[in-house]
Amino acid sequence: MSSWLGGLGSGLGQSLGQVGGSLASLTGQISNFTKDMLMEGTEEVEAELPDSRTKEIEAIHVILRSENERLKKLCTDLEEKHEASELQIKQQSTSYRNQLQQKEVEISHLKARQIALQDQLQKLQSAAQSVPSGAGGVPATTASSSFTYGISHHPSAFPDDDMDFGDVISSQQEINRLSNEVSRLESEVGHWRHIAQSSKAQGTHNSDQSEICKLQNIIKELKQNRSQEIDDHQHEMSVLQNAHQQKLTEISRRHREELSDYEERIEELENLLQQGGSGVTETDHSQIYEMQKTIQVLQTEKVESTKKIEELEDKIKDINKKLSSAENDRDILRRKQEQLNVEKRQIMEECENLKLECSKLQPSAMKQSDTVTERERLVAQSASVEEVFRLQQALSDAENEIMRLSSLNQDNSLAEDNLKLKMHIEVLEKEKSLLSQEKEDLQIALLKLNNEYEGIKSTATRDISLDSELHDLRLHLEAKEQELNQIISEKEILITEIEELDRQNQEATKHMILIKDQLSKQQNEGDSIISKLKQDLNEEKKRVHQLEDDKMDITKKLDVQKEKLIQREVVLNDLHLTKQKLEDKVESLVDQLNESQKSTVNIQKENLELKEHIRQNEDELSRIRNELTQSLSQDSSSNFKDSLLKEREAEVIHLKQSLSELEQLNENLKKVAFDVKVENEKLVLAYEDLMHQLEESMADIKQLSLEKNTIVETLKMEKGEIEAELCRAEKRLLEEANKYEKTIEELSNARNLNASALQVEHERLIKLNQKKDIEIAELKKNIEQMDIGHKETKDILSSSLEEQKQLTQLINEKEIFIEKLKEGSSKLQEELDKHSQALRKNEILRQTIEEKDRSLGSMKEENNHLQEELERLREQQSRIAPVADPKTLDSVTELESEVSQLNMIKDHLEEEIKHHQKIIEDQNQSKTQLLQSLQDQKKEMDELRHQHEQMNATHTQLFLEKDEEIKSLQKTIEQIKTQFHEERQHIQTDNSDIFQETKVQSLNIENGSEKHDLSKAETERLVKGIKERELEIKLLNEKNISLTKQIDQLSKDEVGKLTEIIQQKDLEIQALHATISSTSYTQDVVYLQQQLQAYAMEREKVFAVLNEKTRENSHLKTEYHKMMDIVAAKEAALIKLQDENKKLSTRFESSGQDMFRETIQNLSRIIREKDIEIDALSQKCQTLLAVLQTSSTGNEVGGVNSNQFEELLQERDKLKQQVKKMEEWKQQVMTTVQNMQHESAQLQEELHQLQAQVLVDSDNNSKLQVDYTGLIQSYEQNETKLKNFGQELAQVQHSIGQLCNTKDLLLGKLDIISPQLSSASLLTPQSAESLRAGKSDVLSESSELLQQEIEELRKSLQEKDATIRTLQENNHRLSDSIAATSELEKKEHEQTDSEIKQLKEKQDVLQKLLKEKDLLIKAKSDQLLSSNENFTNKVNENELLKQAVINLKERILILEMDIGKLKGENEKIVETSRGKETEYQALQETNMKFSMMLREKEFECHSMKEKALAFEQLLKEKEQGKTGELNQLLNAVKSMQEKTVVFQQERDQVMLALKQKQMENTALQNEVQRLRDKELRSNQELERLRNHLLESEDSYTREALAAEDREAKLRKKVTVLEEKLVSSSNAMENASHQASMQVESLQEQLNVVSKQRDETALQLSVSQEQVKQYALSLANLQMVLEHFQQEEKAMYSAELEKQKQFVAEWKKKAENLEGKVVSLQERLDEANAALDSASRLTEQLDLKEEQIEELKKQNELRQEMLDDVQKKLMNLANSSEGKVNKVLMRNLFIGHFHTPKNQRHEVLRLMGSILGVRREEMEQLFHDNQGGVTRWMTGWFGGGSKSVPTTPLRPNQQSVFNSSFSELFVKFLETESHPSIPPPKLSVHDMKPLDSPGRRKLDANTPESFKDTAESRSGRRTDVNSFLAPRSAAVPLINPAGHGPGGPGHLLLKPISDVLPTFTPLPVLPDNSAGVVLKDLLKQ
Repeated sequence: MSSWLGGLGSGLGQSLGQVGGSLASLTGQISNFTKDMLMEGTEEVEAELPDSRTKEIEAIHVILRSENERLKKLCTDLEEKHEASELQIKQQSTSYRNQLQQKEVEISHLKARQIALQDQLQKLQSAAQSVPSGAGGVPATTASSSFTYGISHHPSAFPDDDMDFGDVISSQQEINRLSNEVSRLESEVGHWRHIAQSSKAQGTHNSDQSEICKLQNIIKELKQNRSQEIDDHQHEMSVLQNAHQQKLTEISRRHREELSDYEERIEELENLLQQGGSGVTETDHSQIYEMQKTIQVLQTEKVESTKKIEELEDKIKDINKKLSSAENDRDILRRKQEQLNVEKRQIMEECENLKLECSKLQPSAMKQSDTVTERERLVAQSASVEEVFRLQQALSDAENEIMRLSSLNQDNSLAEDNLKLKMHIEVLEKEKSLLSQEKEDLQIALLKLNNEYEGIKSTATRDISLDSELHDLRLHLEAKEQELNQIISEKEILITEIEELDRQNQEATKHMILIKDQLSKQQNEGDSIISKLKQDLNEEKKRVHQLEDDKMDITKKLDVQKEKLIQREVVLNDLHLTKQKLEDKVESLVDQLNESQKSTVNIQKENLELKEHIRQNEDELSRIRNELTQSLSQDSSSNFKDSLLKEREAEVIHLKQSLSELEQLNENLKKVAFDVKVENEKLVLAYEDLMHQLEESMADIKQLSLEKNTIVETLKMEKGEIEAELCRAEKRLLEEANKYEKTIEELSNARNLNASALQVEHERLIKLNQKKDIEIAELKKNIEQMDIGHKETKDILSSSLEEQKQLTQLINEKEIFIEKLKEGSSKLQEELDKHSQALRKNEILRQTIEEKDRSLGSMKEENNHLQEELERLREQQSRIAPVADPKTLDSVTELESEVSQLNMIKDHLEEEIKHHQKIIEDQNQSKTQLLQSLQDQKKEMDELRHQHEQMNATHTQLFLEKDEEIKSLQKTIEQIKTQFHEERQHIQTDNSDIFQETKVQSLNIENGSEKHDLSKAETERLVKGIKERELEIKLLNEKNISLTKQIDQLSKDEVGKLTEIIQQKDLEIQALHATISSTSYTQDVVYLQQQLQAYAMEREKVFAVLNEKTRENSHLKTEYHKMMDIVAAKEAALIKLQDENKKLSTRFESSGQDMFRETIQNLSRIIREKDIEIDALSQKCQTLLAVLQTSSTGNEVGGVNSNQFEELLQERDKLKQQVKKMEEWKQQVMTTVQNMQHESAQLQEELHQLQAQVLVDSDNNSKLQVDYTGLIQSYEQNETKLKNFGQELAQVQHSIGQLCNTKDLLLGKLDIISPQLSSASLLTPQSAESLRAGKSDVLSESSELLQQEIEELRKSLQEKDATIRTLQENNHRLSDSIAATSELEKKEHEQTDSEIKQLKEKQDVLQKLLKEKDLLIKAKSDQLLSSNENFTNKVNENELLKQAVINLKERILILEMDIGKLKGENEKIVETSRGKETEYQALQETNMKFSMMLREKEFECHSMKEKALAFEQLLKEKEQGKTGELNQLLNAVKSMQEKTVVFQQERDQVMLALKQKQMENTALQNEVQRLRDKELRSNQELERLRNHLLESEDSYTREALAAEDREAKLRKKVTVLEEKLVSSSNAMENASHQASMQVESLQEQLNVVSKQRDETALQLSVSQEQVKQYALSLANLQMVLEHFQQEEKAMYSAELEKQKQFVAEWKKKAENLEGKVVSLQERLDEANAALDSASRLTEQLDLKEEQIEELKKQNELRQEMLDDVQKKLMNLANSSEGKVNKVLMRNLFIGHFHTPKNQRHEVLRLMGSILGVRREEMEQLFHDNQGGVTRWMTGWFGGGSKSVPTTPLRPNQQSVFNSSFSELFVKFLETESHPSIPPPKLSVHDMKPLDSPGRRKLDANTPESFKDTAESRSGRRTDVNSFLAPRSAAVPLINPAGHGPGGPGHLLLKPISDVLPTFTPLPVLPDNSAGVVLKDLLKQ
């Protein structure tokens, strides 16, 4: 039972939430005692119960459980359905929103269209105001009015995403309404269009202004009303929605609460059933009572529900009434709306008519508006625009007011409904509170009944008769449950119905409001339109009059303007002429200027030449004077010098004359220059004007040049860098070559010493040579491949260049084509203008022709009249022929002449008409041609545009390709750079290749500890930098893209610039190719690629290191990811918890304040109970303590416990203190770690400083290297000179030999010739004469021949002598020079040797330093280089892009300026063209007048000629007659002449009168036409009004029919609702009947219950007895409790002991750990020291190895020395192994044996205590039988004194006990001979970081061992970074330095640290080591 109760409690807790939680806690507080008692009771009852009852109860229980499960499933299903419905609603709402958005988009489109139409209207109105016909601007009704209403609802359409279904429906209704309105507006638009089309022929322009004013006022009022209504409506809508949402939430909450109540009831019933298992009778009674209560509750609920239903019915009826009234209102509003719509359409039609008229009147208006001043235009426009805007504002205001009114109407009805709903909600809440109170009362009663039934358990067995009643009650229960379910379902149905009714009510109210709004709108619109029309009529009339007046004024002004224009034209022409003259002058001046500049330049050149000539002359003069003075001083008497002087003086005079001439020339030139300057100043002014023009062109050129320069500069920079790198590489190579030469010299020196070493080296060199040859072959192959690649790239480039050239040609062609097209278009435009002028002329001609036609008609009529009169006159003449007077004859002739004249005029006019018709036809033809040409042009333009776009696309592609090429070239350059970098590295690390493996190992060991900190930080920094760069690049790329777009949009002028840019890029590419493909580059490549393989090897090694690092990095990453996963999981858990918290908080907030109060009360109760329990427990504890104390006085055991307890407490305090200490120690460790980190940061800073110093040193080194290379070059040059001299000497010697041979030959010949000559000369003259006479012929011939030969020989001899002399001189010179050079060379050699030695030393030092740096920097430098390269590339790209951006911006600005200028020019041209047109028209009119005048004059001349002829004929006739007749005739003629004059005057008058009559007729005809138009308009208006009335009547009838239909539908709905009500009332009656039946049954049950109550009273007495029994059991329980407490004490004591043991173990562990920590610390220190020493050793090793390479001799000697020393050492070690300090041993031994045997143990103990051996160990030694020497000695040496520094054993070393006795003894002696020193450490203070210059000096000067010893002896302890430096393996054996603190002595007797920098482990006892290490730690 207890377990079941526990389960029940947990279930209750889950269902009831917070209240349930408190109950669960209450149930959880049931004590063990009550549980035991319940168990006992249930066992007893179960024994008493029969089996049948239990089975029945179980069956009932099963049934109830199944029902409960079914209900739960139902609940879950309902919840799922609810969720599904919510989802559906959300989907629908989203779809509706999408539709709404679409509609809004459509509305915005329509608005845009409307705005465009309004703009057109405004333009038309502004044009129409200047037209005389009086087309008034009727204000266009804006479409915005119709839309604002729809838009105003949008914000309130969906306030939340999770809307209710009701909201969705309302939004759907609003959407429907909006769609209806849209359709209505569309129909209105159609209607207006129809009206506009019908009323095109008629004109309704004349309307009154007063009506317009009225309409405007009405519109304003309507707008205000509507805006108010809209505001109110929106406000109330939001309020209603909030109220509705609140209602829904309340209903759902109620439903949940009811569900929970029902669940509680079910659970309670189940509880009761299960309790009934214990006692059937009580459970039955309780069930009966519960059922009665539930029935009563249900009845009350039923009554309430019936009331609610009745109220709802009343509500429904009210709503229906409201609906009907609302529908009526809506019908009325609809009618009004339709009226307004109709009026709106009319207004729209009128607007369209106005548009048409405006379009007709535009050409004439344009002509007039051109002539009118700009001020008038502005005024008219502003006035029209203002009127239009006023009307638009008025309309929008009116619509707003309408909306407001409608919303007000809606709001009033909605507010009423809202209030009613609120009232209902309050009533329901009150009912609910009453029900909850009743429920609580019932629960209390239930609890009471339970208590009572527990008392009646004993009597329950007897009442078997109640079984039948129980069955009945079960049946009743089932029935009641069914009824309950029915009621619940009915209730749900009612709730749904109420919701539906609410929705319907809302719909109805909205419908009503809409109808009202529509009707009111229609009424207002109708009134406003009628008033508007009247006002319009009045306004039109007034405007017509105004326009007529305006027209008159305009004509006058036009004439004035024309005159002014003519004058202006004349002035303009003059100006043009003057301008042309000025331009010519300027050009001539510019030419003059250029010529003058050229002349000035030439003059300046001549001047300079003359000056130079003068200087030369002066120099010569001075020289001559010097010579003269010298000559004078030498010998003054020489005539020769005098003559020279004279010549020189003559020369001087001549020069002076030339100088003076030159000066005159110079002065003339100055004068000319001055004149030129004056002219120049004049020309400067003209030049400045030209310069302004030039500057504009220069700006563009400068931009292009800037772009070029930037690109070229970047390329130059790169080229410079490459060249610099090449130079460096060459220098390095030279240096290496020199080094090799030096090494060769050294080897040659060393050859004498050791031939064997030479051979070895020779072999090695041969091998190296072979390797190099192989490498060279490979590199040659690579070079060939490279060459092939170069050729390919060249081919590609050439092809691209050709393509580019073609493109440029194409572009140029296109530009030419475009220019041609432009010219063509301009020509066409001119032709168009001409044609348009011709068309205008045509129209004027047409008008004139029409006038002529009219005049012709009138003339014809007059002609007919005149002919009739003529005929009459003729008849009269025929009658009065005999009596005919001469006067009548004259008149007849005159009339006939007039008739003939008129006929002539008629013919002329007809001809003119034909001519005009021909002109018109020609013009029409030209028009058609023009149109065709225009279309063709358009097509061509489109094609051109397309071509232009294609060209742009191709250009962009080209650009991209060029950029790619440039990038590729830059990449190649970068590759070359990287190669140079690698070469540099190779050169630096060439010698260290052999030791690469050791270095890599050391690097690995170093990086092993560094990589965790450094690699991460560096990678992060690099990543950040790269990201930032990428962001910048992205931004720039975006800018670039936008700029490229702008470039695409730019005009055709850009194409030329683009081509130029392309050409520039091509040039750059060519330059780059040149740089790449240059011979020097290829040579460099050859040289560089020879070293590629070596680099590849290095790279592989580096890659190996990198791979290791990457592995470690990946491992770290995996760990990091794991950590991140854990963190993510934790975060997810956190988020879940937060969500749960939020849910709980929301639940908590949703549950009302009542629940909150109840929970607080329950919690307060629980807290009080807990407090009481705590008090009780504390009292118990006190009593127990008192008992314990009393027992402790009696018993000893208790005392012991208390003591133990106290001890435990003390131990706990101690442990706490220890824990605190440990924490403090931990903090100290942390601080030390932090300090170390800080130190590492400082070290890094120092590293950076050292790097800077290294850079400085490297600079110095480079300078020295340069000097060194210079010296070597000079030396080489000297050598080459020597060789050349040697060669020359050999040649000279050879030539001397040849010359000697030739000389000998010549001498021989001479010897042969000379004796002959001498014999000849010795002959006497006599004999000579005789001989001459005898042999004259022979001699003469032979002598001639000989003389020729002799002369030739002499010449040759002289030449040879001369050559010999020159050669001897040369030889002497050469010998001298050789001697000098040899001496110089010797000196130089000596100097250079000394310098070389110094340099070598310096270089050695520097190389050592460099190599140290390189080793350290190598890893970082690679990264840095890569990042720097990226960075520089990025920066360059950025700069280029920025420059491009700036250039593009500048170009855009220039283009904009050009466009502005062009626009200005266009406007000027347009104005001039207008002026020209007006002038042309004026000229045409004047021409017409003149032509008319000419015709009149011609006509007069013709008439006069005819008269003269007539007179001549008459004279001829009359001369034949008499003279008397002549006189009479003359008189008659005179009289006739007078009459003719009179007649002519009369005719003129008549003609004038006729003309006046014609004018009057035309005026009358115009007036008649106007009147007719007015009549037509009025008729049209009448017809329109009739149609409007008919339409309105139709619409009213339709609406009435629709309203009737709706009424019928609503009535049907009402009948359906009434039927539903009747059915529900019937159901309610049935229910009430059933309830009454139930009441009767319950009354019967009450009687039974009263009987049962009596029985319960009896049971009470029994229960009281049971209470007594419970008291006894309580006493027993207390006893049991005491026992329990005693047992607990025992447990406590046992646990205490365990704790003590545990603490002891922990202490031991702590001690062990401390020992370990100490040992680890020592190891750490050792490791740090070893690492430092190793790092230094590695560096020094590198240096030593380099030194070994350079100084092999010394190394060999040193190695020999070392070998000797090592041998000696080994001998010493072997000899000293067996040796022992005899005195010490003797003292120890004698001391032991002198003591008596009994006291020897005590002596040993003393020795042990002195040595620090424990008692236990000593006792063990005494107890052991084997007290041998070894055991004793191990004990002796094993303990060690406390002063000795102890280090833990290494794992690889075996224990001390395995070592020999001699070793142990030696170690013991060492410990004794030294004072206590901390373990040996290499100092850190002395030792600077890896690169410090101070240390370098040490390295250079002192060998390793010296340093090591010095550092080891310093004995300083410093904190060393434990993460850095690997262990060293290399150890030197010799110690040539001074002795340590132990003073001079044997090597083995010194501390090991002095000899070796390694740490030899000392023997340590495991117990003692921990304490010592701890002490060391504390000392630190």
